Amino acid sequence: MQNTKPSPQHPPEIPIMVDGRPYKASKTPMTGAELKALAGVAADYDLWFETPGPADDEKLADGTPFSVRQGNHFYSAQRTINPGAAR
Repeated sequence: MQNTKPSPQHPPEIPIMVDGRPYKASKTPMTGAELKALAGVAADYDLWFETPGPADDEKLADGTPFSVRQGNHFYSAQRTINPGAAR
């Protein structure tokens, strides 16, 4: 018989999506900064949780814990957008 209990050395992985790519969160809750680091999102970008249904999406603060659940979808967006800026 196989042991199906998660071991403390190997916590369960939680499948999530960030910017359309699959990732596995190693714990819950995770801060916005931890989720950004997991997905390689740049520091000058905000991370948003795609709220199911008609409700507004939720911007995740870098230092605030978020209860990660299987199948959560997140997306990143540049924090400051300046369309007229010189390149």
